[in-house]
Amino acid sequence: MARYDRIIKNGMIIDGTRLPRFKGDIGIKDGVIAEIGHIDPSHGGEVIDADGLVVAPGFVDLHTHYDAQVFWDPYCSISSWHGITSVVIGNCGFGFAPVQVEARERAMLSMTRVEAIPLPAMQEGMPWDWVSFPEFLDSVERTPKAMNILPYMPISPLLIWVMGLEDAKAGRKPTDAEHAEMCRLLDEALDAGACGWSAQRLTPTGPSAVQRDYDGTAMPSDVMHDDTCREFAKVLARRNEGFVQLTMVTGDKEKDRAIFEELAETSGRPIIMNVVQAFDHKPEIHRDTLKWLKSCRDRGIRVVAQGLTTDAGFTFTFENWNLFDDIEAWCEATTGTLEERKAKLADPGRRAALKEKMPRTAVGPLPNVVIVGPRLDKNQQWLDHTLALVAEKTGKHPVDVMLDMAVEEDLKTDFFAAPPGNSLVHLKEIVDDPYVLFGVSDGGAHTKFLTAGRYPTETIVKMVRDNAMISLEEAHWRLSALPAQFAGFQGRGVLSKGAPADIIVYDYENLEVQPDEIVHDMPAGEWRRVQRAKGYRWVLVNGEVTIRDDQQTETYSGRLLRFGTGMPHIHTAAAE
Repeated sequence: MARYDRIIKNGMIIDGTRLPRFKGDIGIKDGVIAEIGHIDPSHGGEVIDADGLVVAPGFVDLHTHYDAQVFWDPYCSISSWHGITSVVIGNCGFGFAPVQVEARERAMLSMTRVEAIPLPAMQEGMPWDWVSFPEFLDSVERTPKAMNILPYMPISPLLIWVMGLEDAKAGRKPTDAEHAEMCRLLDEALDAGACGWSAQRLTPTGPSAVQRDYDGTAMPSDVMHDDTCREFAKVLARRNEGFVQLTMVTGDKEKDRAIFEELAETSGRPIIMNVVQAFDHKPEIHRDTLKWLKSCRDRGIRVVAQGLTTDAGFTFTFENWNLFDDIEAWCEATTGTLEERKAKLADPGRRAALKEKMPRTAVGPLPNVVIVGPRLDKNQQWLDHTLALVAEKTGKHPVDVMLDMAVEEDLKTDFFAAPPGNSLVHLKEIVDDPYVLFGVSDGGAHTKFLTAGRYPTETIVKMVRDNAMISLEEAHWRLSALPAQFAGFQGRGVLSKGAPADIIVYDYENLEVQPDEIVHDMPAGEWRRVQRAKGYRWVLVNGEVTIRDDQQTETYSGRLLRFGTGMPHIHTAAAE
């Protein structure tokens, strides 16, 4: 009988700890790394020849929305295609539990806009064999997975469950009894294996209101009270476990930062702030944020940020676009049915307001948006033109150029908006902070216009190989060990004896992000936009090969990682 199930032989090992790379072998037994060093190949049931290839820990993505997709896509793609072996779901306070049976349709409707997940796909693809959060986790555990899943307790469904939808969305302050019940349910979720809680707190209207409910109103967590956050922080403190993901932009920067610091100090637990992002026209924004984050570290306050480190940009149509919601006129014009939106975008009476405040929060300046998919023959002349260039040639306003074409093409025109930060100088300023977490992939969300799940491949290609911003050792620490340790993925993110065998083997010189493509692989015939990877020779999850030569093996060795381990929880006296 073979001593090891698999041996990865002669690879260049980068173990995720930032120690120098070394050539060696890895022996895997029962899903765990059993040995590292020089191993006789005759001792392996299978030998993977990694000569000339990099062997590293699988990537860990802390910001995804695969809460629905995991039920119809065991690979949680596109993340798995880019070497990600573990993800956290339930981000931003959005999720599907606890949800009453009669509230299921409304819960899915919210996600059609705030995270742009197609309603027919959710209706057909989700089993809805749960009501409570523990039952939801049991359902995730039952479903086949080629990815490890760690769940947050999302706060919006919790607010709705206890207060009712109307009061939760109205921002009424919970009573003491309601706070007590919410905390009981949070305890119940943590007992079942949640890793902490998450919330989005953006202004209901105005500069930061870019992610709203399907009808253009605020999400419940946007209008939740500071005291509610404080009560949830106390739960983590009492248990001495868990962490928090929080997006908070209320228009008062100092107050927002004070809340982050208070929650970190009250809970004694790590707080992930979303996001630190470069705006090329205002670099002082990310520089000020980085300065504040360093001051938190200097004072021993456990606040770190996720950095938007991808330049994936947005390829979108007005069939499903929601990221202009920070401007009321644009939000109003892009909500409703397809026919209602088409009529509003065509309305000359609305154009003045749409021109007065052209969006530039989620994307760069609107005139820089590129027409990448005109549908009518007469519009093909404008392919790959910016709105500004077409406006110059036609004498029209950029907004009229965009909306006239969109309306006459039944809102199917494809536009491309680059992210507002494209400067390598500014990206390096963010990357140079050693504790900024890479990513914000939003995997599973914005499926028709965002492919940010490519960020690990992009990191290695762009930041290491092409621009030498950081070393490969640093990149793997930032992509695997740092997020794993911060978020409580116990034993994952590094290659060491006894660690779960989540391992990637890739061709460094030929690693690539493939071009954008549209695939019709979602339930109910829905389509999505994807970008595949090239160069991942093997991906192993818990010791089993899930990807070989960039192709899925349809092996479902992923686990629901309750408490970060997948093992039963050991209660402490403080938690009882």
